[in-house]
Amino acid sequence: MNYNTYLIFIRTIIFYHLPANICSVILKQIMIIKPIKVGVVGVGHLGQHHVKHYSSIKETDLIGLFDIDTVQAKKIAEQYNTSSFSSLTLLLEQVDAVSIVTPTVHHAIIAEKCINAGKHIFIEKPITKTLFEADKLLNSAQKMRTMIQVGHIERLNPALCALQSYQIQPKFVEIQRLAPYKTRGTDVPVVLDLMIHDIDILLSLIDSPVKTIRASGLSILTDSVDIAHARIRFDNGTVASIVSSRVAKNKVRKVKLFQKEIYATIDLLLGLTEIYTIVDKLEDHPNALKTVPFEYNNRQRHIIYDKPLIKNGDALKMELINFSRSIQGEEIPIVSGLAGRNALDVALQIQEIITKDID
Repeated sequence: MNYNTYLIFIRTIIFYHLPANICSVILKQIMIIKPIKVGVVGVGHLGQHHVKHYSSIKETDLIGLFDIDTVQAKKIAEQYNTSSFSSLTLLLEQVDAVSIVTPTVHHAIIAEKCINAGKHIFIEKPITKTLFEADKLLNSAQKMRTMIQVGHIERLNPALCALQSYQIQPKFVEIQRLAPYKTRGTDVPVVLDLMIHDIDILLSLIDSPVKTIRASGLSILTDSVDIAHARIRFDNGTVASIVSSRVAKNKVRKVKLFQKEIYATIDLLLGLTEIYTIVDKLEDHPNALKTVPFEYNNRQRHIIYDKPLIKNGDALKMELINFSRSIQGEEIPIVSGLAGRNALDVALQIQEIITKDID
């Protein structure tokens, strides 16, 4: 049992018997948490950013990387003063955790090998290509007592995080994600490339099972689905409309939330959140940027407009810090393996409906 595994074991025992604040004090006094030894599998466009961040995060010790493109692997390893391993097996012998940043089709086989070696994994979205593969990984991780975290980076978009101080329980959600055509990512349908971001956001906002899904889509530029629309109804009555397209002139990433007495717009691209709230007393909201009075059913009320403070930061770096701290027992994964699996489940249902309609 390595040092960090031992530490997690001790921490778990203490947490089951003492209040959290006391646990924190005790653990800080009896041991020092060592950095997590990490590696990166796949150092293409996104993978090299994992390497960059791990090299600067104090919670991690970047051991090295592996990529079947040995030229790219050596280049990135030299750039960040780390090691390039000739095989995944050799890398796994030296690390506690791994980021998997490869094409989706390879996720399952790489992740299974990492888990069976007792390693924690951070796996970029979507978690796997099929639901069967995702469920198999979750079962393996449970047996091996390893952690799976999924890279749904939009969960840490500052504009979305600004909602945390509000009681958000939407009854209708509208999401648009449009982008100009790019070759990268077109190996999968737009539902699994772009829309899955918004499916994950949606499932994080609505605490209710999915009841029904309706969807339609078209193939325009590629042999795959390039434009997709889904209408999702949840058991609690909430309805969501999601549109994703990689056939657009400009990028658009917007979320609109409607609920009783609150309307919110979130521009994920610009990092802008605007909240409109219906209130009775203005004195309870002295910092409102704008107010508009109105009367309804002989009752005087006010619409107040507010722009919450946006705390900017590098979302990927924040994800990887959360990953390392979750391994150490300091935090919990922002997007767990189960959450990643559930987002994939909905995405695959949408894709299947669209494919049947096209055929």
